[in-house]
Amino acid sequence: MSEQLDAVDAKILDLIQHDAGLSVAEIAERVGLSSSPCWRRIKRLEDAGVIQRRVTILDREKLGLGFEVYCTVKLSLPTKDNLDTFEQAVGKWAEVVQCATVTGAADYEMRIVTRDMRAFDEFLRDKLLSLGLVSNIESRIVIRGVKNSTAVPLGLISPYVSPLS
Repeated sequence: MSEQLDAVDAKILDLIQHDAGLSVAEIAERVGLSSSPCWRRIKRLEDAGVIQRRVTILDREKLGLGFEVYCTVKLSLPTKDNLDTFEQAVGKWAEVVQCATVTGAADYEMRIVTRDMRAFDEFLRDKLLSLGLVSNIESRIVIRGVKNSTAVPLGLISPYVSPLS
């Protein structure tokens, strides 16, 4: 779809990925459209799957969920059934906020958010290890986040959006 993004579409996407709380009227004003055509463009982008959903980003620290860990997970036997079982389980665990299949010596890279070290230990013992599928876990506790963005780098595919936005 990137080749079909005109200047207005690119600007709309850039605006809403940085602030999903903007009203259609606010977006329309900023991109130089009236509300109805702007709404139709947003609807088209949603229907095409470019806009998957709109969310609110919460402050984990203020909610008492400031403990963040990256875990590299290797399965004992990475068969299709084991991969499927692992991925279904991960999909149910609220602590896992990101999980990806990766190349290299491990099978998965996960980002886990919880209250503290004790809660992380409970997660490891009661959920991850209790599956009986894992042969190795390497955990890295985040000391301080440097960058955490949900924004897609639209400037890489559209000349209408700054590469720095």
